[in-house]
Amino acid sequence: MTESTRVLIIDDHPLFRRGVRQLLELESGYDVVGEAAGGQQGIDLARLHDPDLILLDLNMTGMGGLETLRTMRDLGVGARIIVLTVSNSPDDLIAAIRAGSDGFILKDNDPEDILQMIAGALDGKNAISPELTSLLANALREEAAVERRGGTSLTERENAILRCLANGMSNKLIARELDIMESTVKVHIRNLLKKLHFKSRLEAAVWAVNHDPGLVPNHR
Repeated sequence: MTESTRVLIIDDHPLFRRGVRQLLELESGYDVVGEAAGGQQGIDLARLHDPDLILLDLNMTGMGGLETLRTMRDLGVGARIIVLTVSNSPDDLIAAIRAGSDGFILKDNDPEDILQMIAGALDGKNAISPELTSLLANALREEAAVERRGGTSLTERENAILRCLANGMSNKLIARELDIMESTVKVHIRNLLKKLHFKSRLEAAVWAVNHDPGLVPNHR
């Protein structure tokens, strides 16, 4: 029997929290273990329940979503964290990715699309609302001070996996593509994130799309 994905919802709008809970409970495979009306409460519940997935609002009174996200990552919260927001600002999107978000989904997407993107994020895919993809690419190109991860040495296998991440492939697809175990893929991803100083695979994927992965020197 497959274990349910344990979900924590952090949003300061009670009606929206209830709607998200009901949406997830209509689907099999999800177990909402907690709801938080603010950032600090969300952090406390994340440490208490150790959920698999956190759905996080960006604009909240008190501790905002970005601060909440950064704090959880600094505390070692390992859950998939997806920002669920009304903001379509490229700046917010980039900030969330660099703070360690695994996805950025607009609240006004159709419920079926939101569920599909959440499921994709849990499978290791990039979860960004389609209408934001071009905005993200343009914003990154226009940024004058995007940091190069110069001098970082990735193995040939890590470079191959980085390219797969850039193509939005899940761990299962990467394993099939490279003919290795899925557990091995996870180890390589963890290593390359550490080497490149990224907080999430989504941040690595976005960076790789905007920088030729072939420029990252192979380590022989």
